[in-house]
Amino acid sequence: MSEPPFRPREKLLEKQRYFQSIHRHTYLKGPYDKITSVAIPAALAATSLFLIARGIYNMSHGIGKKE
Repeated sequence: MSEPPFRPREKLLEKQRYFQSIHRHTYLKGPYDKITSVAIPAALAATSLFLIARGIYNMSHGIGKKE
């Protein structure tokens, strides 16, 4: 018993030709890969740097201490 393919063979060959013709890194070839590979890590890094800087500022000025 044979299952029908998920995509037609012509579409698959077309996608393969497209992705093989792009000269970028493998993890940046898809349409949304810049968001997941660049924007999200950059946002996490910026947030963590902000929180670290705020903590250092608060410690050096004695702000936000628990009683």
